[in-house]
Amino acid sequence: MHTPRGSAMPAYQRIAAEYRNKIASGALRPGDRLPTEQEVAHAYTVARQTVRQGLATLVAEGLIVAQRPHGYFVRQREHMVYRPQAESRPQPASPEMDRYFQQISSEGRKPSQTIEISLVPASPEIAQRLDVPEGQTVVARRRVRSINGEPVNTNDTHFPLDAVKDSDIMSPEDIPQGTNQRLAELGFAQVRAIDEFFIRMPTPEEVHRLDLAAGTPVALHIVTGYTAEGRPVRCTLNVLPGDRHVIVYEREWE
Repeated sequence: MHTPRGSAMPAYQRIAAEYRNKIASGALRPGDRLPTEQEVAHAYTVARQTVRQGLATLVAEGLIVAQRPHGYFVRQREHMVYRPQAESRPQPASPEMDRYFQQISSEGRKPSQTIEISLVPASPEIAQRLDVPEGQTVVARRRVRSINGEPVNTNDTHFPLDAVKDSDIMSPEDIPQGTNQRLAELGFAQVRAIDEFFIRMPTPEEVHRLDLAAGTPVALHIVTGYTAEGRPVRCTLNVLPGDRHVIVYEREWE
């Protein structure tokens, strides 16, 4: 929507609104360069400081980036199609490539991830789902996944210590067959899972790990896996930035 220049809206907000609308409408596309501060100041008959304030608003919203001395550019985002149902499907045949790497590579993009392993006290959130006392030591396998070098989501899985101790799940290396299959090999095959979705603002740690712009909401997808005996043996927390994901859930009618 075009904001008239006679509007009571402060000039810097009017500038931000105009360029926000141009980005939303596609008039300005990812990678496009915005006019210079001097050009915007001339167009709106305002001081350059007012222009900087307006453009800084868009930088804070994650819509544009400042690349001095070259100017401001519409931010390019690496979107990912996230399919919650995919984890129950067989891993790719190639032992060198897990499901995430296969998906992103097939799109002609470069996937990468970091893996950290630690022993942590179970938070109330994890303790409840793994049916262990709050504060009991559990294994946390924490991953940050990236596309073309930009973080797109986190995938943190927690396991009861007795289920995975002395196994390669406790190694900060990729597991070719996937942790679900590895759990099965350890005697803890999962036969069902509960999926929970929450939409909220990110925690400070999530902002840091995912390099999130101010005001970016996230989807939290929690998956708890159970054995045939009803024991929960895995709780995974997936944090999905709202500006980087399309969640696609496929269902089959019985």
